[in-house]
Amino acid sequence: MAPKRFRSIKNEIRVLGIDDGRFVPRTKGTVDVVGVVYRGGYWFEGVVRTAITIDGLDATEKLAAMIKNSAYYGEIRVIVLDGVTFAGFNVVDINELFHRVGLPIMSVAREKPDLEEIRSALENLPDFEKRWQVMLNAGELFEVETRKGENPVYVQSAGILREDAKKILKRTSTHSNIPEALRVAHIIASGLSLSIEKV
Repeated sequence: MAPKRFRSIKNEIRVLGIDDGRFVPRTKGTVDVVGVVYRGGYWFEGVVRTAITIDGLDATEKLAAMIKNSAYYGEIRVIVLDGVTFAGFNVVDINELFHRVGLPIMSVAREKPDLEEIRSALENLPDFEKRWQVMLNAGELFEVETRKGENPVYVQSAGILREDAKKILKRTSTHSNIPEALRVAHIIASGLSLSIEKV
């Protein structure tokens, strides 16, 4: 599938930001994953949710199902993930996700990932080679200065031209150096985890 080409990028482009909640490392179970839909970087529209296995292999499948089953699916134009690892080292194959949902995918990290450190951690898990290959398949990292004077973010993408990815990230990062949809998804996912811990 060819990369999505945007003829124009509107200020109110609908973005789905996805982040996972808190969990105890090296435990069994699932972690909540929250998706937040924003029009551009200003208008909140809705929330979707799923759960994935801690250190599992189901992140790509579960995210694809969450996106395609969403009432917002027909209106979303781009997906923004908080990195490519969720629930520990449940790695999202961003290229496979792009093919499954037909929408451009961007993985955004506030700090540059240390691939050697990640590789060492993955070596302690089953299916190391499969996980590591998915990490490599995510492609080259590139820097984007989303807000003047703030630290850049580090991005990997699938199904979108780098030039368009940079424009969308800059346009939707209104209150921090990450898209507002992703910032709010993080807040909700973290809050949901804290609520569950207290039950």
